[in-house]
Amino acid sequence: MLTPQWAFRHSMNDAKHSARDILPEPTLRRLPWYLAYVKMLDSKHEEHVSSTQIAKKLNVDASQIAKDLSFLNIKGKTRIGYEVHPLAKALNDFLGFKHRHNAFLVGAGSLGSALMRDLGLLQYGLNIVAGFDINPSKIGSSVGDTPIYSIDELGNRQRETGVSIAIIAVPFENAQQVADILVECNIKAIWNFTPYRIKVPRGIVLQNTSIYADLALMYNRLGHGANNLKDNIK
Repeated sequence: MLTPQWAFRHSMNDAKHSARDILPEPTLRRLPWYLAYVKMLDSKHEEHVSSTQIAKKLNVDASQIAKDLSFLNIKGKTRIGYEVHPLAKALNDFLGFKHRHNAFLVGAGSLGSALMRDLGLLQYGLNIVAGFDINPSKIGSSVGDTPIYSIDELGNRQRETGVSIAIIAVPFENAQQVADILVECNIKAIWNFTPYRIKVPRGIVLQNTSIYADLALMYNRLGHGANNLKDNIK
């Protein structure tokens, strides 16, 4: 007879690849929220959690949580909810956080250096193994344990290590040029931290994360942007 935990893992393995193909992006963005919460419950040795409990903590409808988890073939039990530890493990496995993904970072300025020092990224599977820059004063140095090389060495380093992920943290006017270099050097996934919307060929995974766009949105919601517009119109 299958134990509930084994059956849970078995159903996850069967659904894993198909779920990746059909998972809506909003759902994928919510899954790390659920993971963070259930990991906290797991650390407190809580055994079960309901979608209603998660909903109250994360301000997401309970029906949406159940729907999101159903994409991964995860279903709770009536009056009991979800088993916390298997749920945390299933989410962690599905999201890829348990695997180590080596990455390069281009742009060892203030933002790039902060990312290289961020141990939290490693907890979520991203291991920055090398940084690259054009500034002679940075080349040959290191940020923490991460060495900084000339951008001209990126191709050779990629061939030596097989790294397929790169982070762009350069001034926005250099973003497209760097992206082109990364594609030429066989990088398959790019995490772009600049406000410039770079273009990449089909088949390259591109994720844009602009803190400046987020700031603009926050300021606008506070009314600062609207007030400035009114002042300029007067």
